[in-house]
Amino acid sequence: MVRTYDFTMTHKLDTDDFFIHCIQRECATQRLNFFLIEPVWAECFFERFSRGEVSARVLLNMHSEHHQPDELFHRIVRSMAEKGVQVIDPPEVALNAFDKARLHERLVAAGIPVPPTVIVKREQVSAFELNEAQLALLGLPFVIKPSMGYGRRGVVLDARSLADLARSMTAWNDANYLLQQRIVPRDLGGEPAYFRVFNVFGSIWCCWWNCFTDRYRAVTAEEMEKLSLGALPEISRQIAQLTGMRFFSTEIAETGAGQFVVIDYVNDQCHMLSQSADAQKGVPDEIVAGIARRLIEGAKGLLAS
Repeated sequence: MVRTYDFTMTHKLDTDDFFIHCIQRECATQRLNFFLIEPVWAECFFERFSRGEVSARVLLNMHSEHHQPDELFHRIVRSMAEKGVQVIDPPEVALNAFDKARLHERLVAAGIPVPPTVIVKREQVSAFELNEAQLALLGLPFVIKPSMGYGRRGVVLDARSLADLARSMTAWNDANYLLQQRIVPRDLGGEPAYFRVFNVFGSIWCCWWNCFTDRYRAVTAEEMEKLSLGALPEISRQIAQLTGMRFFSTEIAETGAGQFVVIDYVNDQCHMLSQSADAQKGVPDEIVAGIARRLIEGAKGLLAS
């Protein structure tokens, strides 16, 4: 007899349990059975899933390494997608959105504001030189990012020449690197106008996110209107429509000229550390709970389709 779970979730438990508990509670409310694919069970689950002894209807992927195809969680997610499990988000959709080099030109073509950028392929690095036009475009200092990097690894914020590209390559081995104009957020009431916007099946949560301290705070309805922040949800909706992503966050800065610029395009597998567990770096608890609720509502919709 095959054991089928309505809702499964990969997770490496690199955060507190609040988000997991919220997911479990919402599953119980919606009468969905739940299984957490955490490291201690991952190999066993994969073996049994591969043999057809266990199955799942929906998978929420909260941990897999897109740049490591042999990594266990990556193989689990891809195998489940290939066998018809509804994955949030499907591997190819997530990979196309997560890869900054792939997504950049699509964002530009769609009219979504991004930093002026020069993309350098790894195999071109030894012979590549920045010309005068490119240097003028980037300015000094400029930013270097690995295309598939995350968690700031490999990011260089003070680059002044291609010599700095070696720092990024040493920290993160990648196929492509983005050289970008450094965007400085304007000051709004003593804090940087820098935001993280979560999009979950079309529902949107906007947060102030201090890019210098990592501190989160929810954007209030009053602030949204008073500070004319309506571009934040609109840009998030445009990115969702362009990429097909159902659960992601994006980082957006407002410049001194009042322009909203997308700094980090698509953050897949959002880190749901709660503020009650980490006041400095955590997402407000009410937002974590709201995201968990919307994920299960979205999963119910997938199961009904």
